[in-house]
Parts: sequence; structure tokens; C-alpha cells
Amino acid sequence: MHKIYTLSTCDTSKRILKPMDLASFEVKDIKKVSITPDELDEMKDKSGSFEALFSRKAKNYSLLGLKNKVLKESDYRALILSDYTYLKRPVVLIDKEIFIGNQKNNIEALYKRLGING
Repeated sequence: MHKIYTLSTCDTSKRILKPMDLASFEVKDIKKVSITPDELDEMKDKSGSFEALFSRKAKNYSLLGLKNKVLKESDYRALILSDYTYLKRPVVLIDKEIFIGNQKNNIEALYKRLGING
């Protein structure tokens, strides 16, 4: 199973995905098609927590004062399901592995896994 959760309008995600051969991936634009609870739970199973999938860069994170609250795993799950901007992007699932977000070390690991010199 190879899946990518991304935004087709995100230039950073486009740059990250550009060197990849996407033919073997199911690519899901999370703005157009919402993440299902089952998909999110699958990501959590691979990442270890909903917090690992949560983006603190989402506009509403600051607007709603979430940075001043103590969030539980159930809160992270509910927030991600309520608004696609709370999911770190891109999320790439390759078999039992998961690569979350656009941090340099994550992208290097993804490219190494795929045999891409990035």
C-alpha cells in the first residue's frame, strides 16, 4: 500500500513530490476529499500518535488559542478530522512506514526509501 495525503495547491508539497514516481501511489488531496476516521487511525497506528500528525502551523491553531491549551490525543484526532489544515503535509505511507511533514530529515528519509537522490 502506497498513499500520499497532500494539498494539490501547496507549493512545498509539490516540490517534495515532484521527483517521485507517483504511479504506484494513491494520492489524496485532503482539501477536496476529507480524511476519513479510518485513514487517520491508520496514520496514527504507523506514527504512534495523533500529535505526530498534527500541524501547529495551521492558522486556526493560534486563532483558537490552542497553543495555550493542553491537548489530549482525542483532541488532536478531532481537530484533524474537523479541518484538513491541522494535518502535517505531506503524509506518505509506504507499506508499514510513514513519512510526515516537510522537515528536511523526513524528506531525506523518504527519498532514501524510494532510491531518489534529492
